[in-house]
Amino acid sequence: MTMAEVRPSTSTSEHRDKRAVFFGGVMPASAAEKHMAEQIGILLAASGFTLVHGGYNGLMEAAAHGAATKGGRICAVTLAAKCEEWGGFNPYVTEAVHLASLGDRLNHYFDQADLVVAMGGGVGTLHELTAALYYAGNIRPLPVLIAGPTALRLLDFLRREKWLFASPTRQLGSITEATDIAALAAALPAVTAGPKGGTS
Repeated sequence: MTMAEVRPSTSTSEHRDKRAVFFGGVMPASAAEKHMAEQIGILLAASGFTLVHGGYNGLMEAAAHGAATKGGRICAVTLAAKCEEWGGFNPYVTEAVHLASLGDRLNHYFDQADLVVAMGGGVGTLHELTAALYYAGNIRPLPVLIAGPTALRLLDFLRREKWLFASPTRQLGSITEATDIAALAAALPAVTAGPKGGTS
C-alpha cells in the first residue's frame, strides 16, 4: 500500500474506524516483549482496529508488522519539525499525521482513541504511558491496557509509591493489566465494550 498523508480530524463521528493507540519504545526490553508487540498488532488488526503509533522502530515496528500481516491500517503520528531528525517511518505505515507540537500529538492520540495499549520503553514512552493514565482517570474513561512485564513493573511502582491512586474524582476502572497476549486477548472485548466501574 502507498502511504497517505492524513490531516488531523476533529470529527467525533461514530462511523469512523476504531482506533487503537500503541505506545512502545524503540529499544525492546527483550525478544519476548518484541514478540508480544507483534502479537498485539495482529490482535488489534484482526479485531478491526486501525493501529496508531509513533511510526518508528522497536516495539512500534513490531506492532505495525503484526497489524500488517492482517491487512490492518497503520497510522504514524509524528512531529512535523522532527521528521528529518527522527528519520523515516517503519515500512508498515500506510498513513501519517504530522503535527506542530508534542501537546498536539498527545491530544491527537487520546481524543481519537478507542483504546490505548502501552508497553515498556524509554522516557518518551514513559511520558505517553503516564499521560494516558492521567487522561483515562481525569478526562474520559478511555480504556488503557498495560501490557508486558516492563510496563507492569512501572504500573506497580506508580501504585506502590502513590503516584497512581483512585479517588472520588479519579476512577481507575479504565486500566487493565495484561501479563501476556492471552490475557490481552481475553480483556479486549470487555475493555472495548465500555468503561468499567470501580478501580483496578
